[in-house]
Amino acid sequence: MRAVMILILILVNSFVNAEDKGVFATRSMTIETASKAAWQAMQGCRDEGYSVAVAVVDKSGILQAFHRDRFAGPHTVQTAIRKAWTAVSFHVNTGELADLLQRGEIPNQVQHNPGALLVGGGVNIYSQGELIGAIGVSGAPPGKSEKDSIDGACAKKGIRSIEEILEFAD
Repeated sequence: MRAVMILILILVNSFVNAEDKGVFATRSMTIETASKAAWQAMQGCRDEGYSVAVAVVDKSGILQAFHRDRFAGPHTVQTAIRKAWTAVSFHVNTGELADLLQRGEIPNQVQHNPGALLVGGGVNIYSQGELIGAIGVSGAPPGKSEKDSIDGACAKKGIRSIEEILEFAD
């Protein structure tokens, strides 16, 4: 019991000391990296025969890159942005959020958060374990389930195209 108390005190002290510095550093994607992810996600859907819009946001939900294929519907612009924003805001991919909502495991109010869109296609982007943004894709037809949406699969193709860059980013 005493060892647990000592460990707790050490952890609390390290958190307090970390906050004493008054500043902190974060990681962000470059515009080039965000653009590559958006382009590759759009290309991935195009290769499957779908015209989509793709948005990449930073960890604060601010748009960094956007591509809209020539035949993507007008609704896809805001939908892609909202999917990316929702994923990064809740730190959960939107397909998973939709499934959690459907199963009643998260409050119904979550879907009414201004700007939130709980449908598949918003996928978080990580670099060395840190959430650095999200990608949202809109325009492909629904998949078998929200977790298996075609939009989400295209978003993951975009992320795979930058994984090596993010893995070795300093």
